[in-house]
Amino acid sequence: MSLHGKRKEIYKYEAPWTVYAMNWSVRPDKRFRLALGSFVEEYNNKVQLVGLEEESSEFVCRNTFDHPYPTTKIMWIPDTKGVYPDLLATSGDYLRIWRVNETETRLECLLNNNKNSDFCAPLTSFDWNEVDPNLLGTSSIDTTCTIWGLETGQVLGRVNLVSGHVKTQLIAHDKEVYDIAFSRAGGGRDMFASVGADGSVRMFDLRHLEHSTIIYEDPQHHPLLRLCWNKQDPNYLATMAMDGMEVVILDVRVPCTPVARLNNHRACVNGIAWAPHSSCHICTAADDHQALIWDIQQMPRAIEDPILAYTAEGEINNVQWASTQPDWIAICYNNCLEILRV
Repeated sequence: MSLHGKRKEIYKYEAPWTVYAMNWSVRPDKRFRLALGSFVEEYNNKVQLVGLEEESSEFVCRNTFDHPYPTTKIMWIPDTKGVYPDLLATSGDYLRIWRVNETETRLECLLNNNKNSDFCAPLTSFDWNEVDPNLLGTSSIDTTCTIWGLETGQVLGRVNLVSGHVKTQLIAHDKEVYDIAFSRAGGGRDMFASVGADGSVRMFDLRHLEHSTIIYEDPQHHPLLRLCWNKQDPNYLATMAMDGMEVVILDVRVPCTPVARLNNHRACVNGIAWAPHSSCHICTAADDHQALIWDIQQMPRAIEDPILAYTAEGEINNVQWASTQPDWIAICYNNCLEILRV
């Protein structure tokens, strides 16, 4: 899809509810397609799949489906070649895998790791492994992370059946775990990190789960809400504390000492996204309505100011940088999704 003829820099979509979770589709044949999750404080929530119509230059809702509770995260299968089924995952009370068709989206499987309990421990986040799309990892308020194996099974008739099993579950932190992310280091399959309410960033290796490495601890022991690995240089990751106005950049080779602090925001930071195509660019978004892009090339010298700033019409809940369309960043605020050309 070439939008260059029109050269619009911003496209906007208004959903019928507050948007929280949001992400770009990865498949090369589905450009400018995103999934949005509602944030409604009750059981019944929704997910919408939207796409940009080339002719009208408008976003169109392709389909909507029900979701119990708000989605804490949405990801499309990281399938850059379009060889897997067109799958979408959501986390909330459980991890769900959905199959997207032209007219409808249907639930393929629900992955529940606490079979023996009457209560569920909600999932705060998850990550889908880019090197092996049959691996997903979830983080939970019950202090654990679970690594799931996915089978996109034999074709029966014309349908691939998708199922999943627990590969491993581990107690990752002393308190709730708020985020999990696979690292591209060491082949990209086995290393992942998590952050949580105990204020630490911990790194794990699926081949040696008997121990973990603490890469960073928040000096005030504030809970850490998000972590995000640099897409090009697996030595670097970014994290942020609850109600914090700065993003901390860490180098795993120098544990416990941040290599940079990005602190131009004037209200709490809600989202972090590294550039998919560059090791030195990162976008942060916050309650101050701002999305800021930073060039961190001069680390460890202090990074004073961002190189680009965009002011939205509301507090930005989430930011995602399109992995297969690196000129585009998506943000959401209130009931709006905007994609910005960078």
